[in-house]
Amino acid sequence: MKAHYLIALLLLSSCVAQTTNSPTPNGQNAQQYPQQYPDPTRAPPLISPILATAHPPILPDNPSLSPAPTPIIPEAHTQYTLTAVLNYGQRFLLVDEQIDYLNQAAEYIANLVLMVEPLYYSGVFRLNGLSWGDGRPIENYEFKNSQLHIPLPQVLAPRERVALSLSYELNLPSPTPSPETRPVPFGYTTRQVNLVDWYPFVPPYKEGQGWVAHPAGYFGEHLVYDVADFDVSLRLADQRTDLTIAASAEAERRGEWLHYSHPAARNFAWSVSHQYLLAEKRVGGVLVRSYMFPHHKDAGEAALDTTANALALFTDLFGAYPRRLLSVVEADFLDGMEYDGMYFLSNGFYNLYRGSPSEFLIALAAHETAHQWFYALVGNDQALEPWLDEALCTYSERLYYEHYYPEALDWWWTYRVQYYQPRGWVDGSIYNPQGYRAYRDAVYLNGAVFLEELRKMVGDAAFFAILRSYVEEYSYQIASAPDFFALLQQHSSADIVPLLNKYFQSSPLPR
Repeated sequence: MKAHYLIALLLLSSCVAQTTNSPTPNGQNAQQYPQQYPDPTRAPPLISPILATAHPPILPDNPSLSPAPTPIIPEAHTQYTLTAVLNYGQRFLLVDEQIDYLNQAAEYIANLVLMVEPLYYSGVFRLNGLSWGDGRPIENYEFKNSQLHIPLPQVLAPRERVALSLSYELNLPSPTPSPETRPVPFGYTTRQVNLVDWYPFVPPYKEGQGWVAHPAGYFGEHLVYDVADFDVSLRLADQRTDLTIAASAEAERRGEWLHYSHPAARNFAWSVSHQYLLAEKRVGGVLVRSYMFPHHKDAGEAALDTTANALALFTDLFGAYPRRLLSVVEADFLDGMEYDGMYFLSNGFYNLYRGSPSEFLIALAAHETAHQWFYALVGNDQALEPWLDEALCTYSERLYYEHYYPEALDWWWTYRVQYYQPRGWVDGSIYNPQGYRAYRDAVYLNGAVFLEELRKMVGDAAFFAILRSYVEEYSYQIASAPDFFALLQQHSSADIVPLLNKYFQSSPLPR
């Protein structure tokens, strides 16, 4: 393997995608979120070297840590009904969408905002029709950057619903990698079509603040998702038998149509290819599927095994995985990217796989699997508090190695974390003006070091009790840093203020 290619792959972290035509983080975003930028008068800390630390075996070997409970699914959500026809050869999608929106806020809402991510690409999204649920056309709407703003005919009270219908088409893009921009999952390559964030959706509404609708940055994920129910019907217009669909949920065939039910989910993603090979295995009642390109059978099976093992471990540590399917899909873009019930992993990791646990394919597969808890089950503001999923998932890699491959734990600390000499405030946002490397080093890597030091300080019993309580208390919700640390205070009396001052720019303790 070429040395420069290995170094390039080592510079990747997981789950960081970037849209083209994104707003500049030094302009509008810097003014909108000044509290998220580092204080230049406070130098971010450098970490001290940490290698494998001796810990007692974690679950399921340690009976002192009781298994986490199964999260309780709330009864009512917004509902999305999507009917889509894909012409794979022409990279063209025709969609009818119905949204039955439930106001879950404790205040009245006067207008709707829909996030329309395909609008970030010129000539991709075309709206053909927009009406209320009773068929009356909506005429006084307005597109603002990547958002669709719709005034309501009358204010929407708490717990009331409003329905609307959209019809639109997508001429899918094919983003071109460049040194300045990172490729994104949405669109097509010569080997696959990826449909992620492909439909307009309503973001969360926060009392006293309004819609949680952030602009895209140069890196990181800016979208915040409420939980919703998805009813999706898909049909492939191409008259060919070599196409395989990978999706967030299991398909039920209804003639020419494939139907998917995906309840209490953050989103619904799918991918189509004429080259996918498939391997699968069961973990309890969960079917794990691995979709890979030809010549990557060994790496695809390693991704499958890692996902299955991580699923079993994280179920014991954090709580039950609530779905019957988890799909891992080899992708023609850099890094990994998580969705509810499915994740992508870059073909670069498959190319480099040589059969050892001390490889980025294994580490990143464990990371992406952990996102099914920290992102899918427990939501967070990915733009302003990305550490709540990314740091926790990076540290979950450490838990995976600790349990399955303790002999590779030194490798993980050395080449996944310490190699980059991470520094920076863990609570930084995606709008870091210092660039992607500074963002990744602070949020992902220094975040993992912070969690290691926190674990040492409070002890294993309290540390894992905090994680299990976090999942139990905030499943199907959107959690914040004060929520996390309020639970910490319930499970430990340790004085963590010096530790927080070391890693956090602003105090995350509840007021």
